[in-house]
Amino acid sequence: MQHEALDVLIVEDEPQLATLHAEFIEQNFALRVVAYAATLAEARAKVNSHQPRLILLDNFLPDGQGIELMEEPAVKNPGCSVIFITAASDMHTCSQAIRNGAFDYIIKPVSYKRLRNSLERFMQFVQTQRSFKVIDQSSVDALYNLQSKQFSSEPSAKGIEANTLELVQALFINRAEIAHAVEDVVEQVGISKTTARRYLEYCVANQFVRVEMMYGNIGHPRRLYRKA
Repeated sequence: MQHEALDVLIVEDEPQLATLHAEFIEQNFALRVVAYAATLAEARAKVNSHQPRLILLDNFLPDGQGIELMEEPAVKNPGCSVIFITAASDMHTCSQAIRNGAFDYIIKPVSYKRLRNSLERFMQFVQTQRSFKVIDQSSVDALYNLQSKQFSSEPSAKGIEANTLELVQALFINRAEIAHAVEDVVEQVGISKTTARRYLEYCVANQFVRVEMMYGNIGHPRRLYRKA
């Protein structure tokens, strides 16, 4: 039996990044973005008005830290889960998020392969909760394993900077119908050709864009990139 899409709140003060997250999750999962929040105050209000099943939560917000949102009764509710997507890489914040029951913790710049893995586990977690009316040890173990399963195939993010990545990805969001060459990224983002290639290949590895080859009569085929 097919269930209704689960409601999601995205708490992120970068509009382009929030749009990227929303597009990715709605295209790939039975999830529906019901609200956005760019500040902690907005997030508090929207958590209470929308009662989302899942929150994608940034920590660094203009008026406070996202971790504070986890003190809200609506977020502490067993029917609400939180996936942190944040540049906060200090152990204190990560430990606090885990203690407060965060389902997962993803460090920016976002690997969409890593986010996909997290959301797949979350959907399985929800389905497992629905399946068991009375639990035994094996069903408890299944729930814990879904939440804590390690992900080891993260592509290297060496040389990838969050702000530049957002600019590159925004080019594909704003003109999704066009296949872009390396030169387009160089011109639009204002980076070197070597840097542009590095970011494009990172986007390919994370399934954000796909590669298309354009064959001409003379010379080598051109490598073009189109939003996946």
